[in-house]
Amino acid sequence: MGNTLLGVLILLLWKILLCCGQAPVPVLTIDPNWSTFYTGESVTFRCDMNEGEDNDWEYHIRNVKQRVIYNSDKSFILEHLYPGHGGEYQCCGGRRELHSIKCSNTVLITVLDAPRASLTAGSTTIPVGGSVTLSCSMGPSAGWKYKWLRQTSGSSYVLVRSDNEENKDIAITKGGIYQCGGIRGNPNFYYSGWVTIQITSEFDCFV
Repeated sequence: MGNTLLGVLILLLWKILLCCGQAPVPVLTIDPNWSTFYTGESVTFRCDMNEGEDNDWEYHIRNVKQRVIYNSDKSFILEHLYPGHGGEYQCCGGRRELHSIKCSNTVLITVLDAPRASLTAGSTTIPVGGSVTLSCSMGPSAGWKYKWLRQTSGSSYVLVRSDNEENKDIAITKGGIYQCGGIRGNPNFYYSGWVTIQITSEFDCFV
């Protein structure tokens, strides 16, 4: 009898611990997973409790330093970023019926003013039968793709190349006035200045 009662008490205690034990610690991730953003872009915060169903939990996202709280579901999109949005972010969540709150790791983001692409040329003169490499740079931040334009006449231009890969270098064989643009996020075009590339004539080779 005593052993039976003890077994029942142990089973009851085990069920209480399963039901009302400590809440799991949430994990905060961001998408895109960049550390540096630019004015006008967006970032999605995701808070994952790694247990139960999403509607079992209450969430909020907060800017730790500024103490700004965004009530949210599991995912929250912060749009139209500006430099004031920079800082450390954290998500907190708890079971709706228990009101037990746990907070996640922190994620640091930096928001800068819109950048300008930087275009450099290996040479401004293409040798006869040769080529020149153009390079487009958007600085240390990640996620950039590139497009290349060549001015034809007046304000008209043609698309030389638009990469779906993060390839910032192209080799050109035609003279002209070139420009590059960095593509990412929304708004997604950040253009460089123009660079003039000339072709060496056959006559120049004999001078």
